[in-house]
Amino acid sequence: MSAGYQNGQHQTRGAGASVDQPADWTELRDDVRQLGDVAMERGYSLVEAAREQVTGYVDRRKEDAAQSVADFARAIRESGNGLDQQPNVKAFFDSAAEGLDQLSDTIRQRSFEEFYTDVEAMARRRPAAVAIATFVTGFLAARFIKSSAHPAHAIPGREAFEAERRPVPRSTPL
Repeated sequence: MSAGYQNGQHQTRGAGASVDQPADWTELRDDVRQLGDVAMERGYSLVEAAREQVTGYVDRRKEDAAQSVADFARAIRESGNGLDQQPNVKAFFDSAAEGLDQLSDTIRQRSFEEFYTDVEAMARRRPAAVAIATFVTGFLAARFIKSSAHPAHAIPGREAFEAERRPVPRSTPL
């Protein structure tokens, strides 16, 4: 049950009763509903357009990524060539290079959506592994950022600026 005032008079309506709404309120409600529908439709189309752009960009860059992985595999294989005296270590290098070659071929053959689907499925199967990988990546990124930051004393001109701010010691006459 609710109570309210309309046109200066107190009105009460029960749980199932309805009060006639003015036509202006009904029109306003319909307008708001239509605006909401249009906004949702535009939001979906905006998300779809962004997704298409990202997919197109990744597909264009896919060959570059595949070539980089293949070059890395070749570098690993060449660095393992000097290890003829240690067959176990050479086999490790060759195995790593072979795996990278397979990854390169997979990158060339598959679309971005297929990769995304595989990564999503793996994340759903092994959320702990994803959490650990995310933590390790964040930790390494933080260490990299911290190590690449310039210390305050190494910034050019910093010494001159700090020297200007220091008080000049006064010499006392003897």
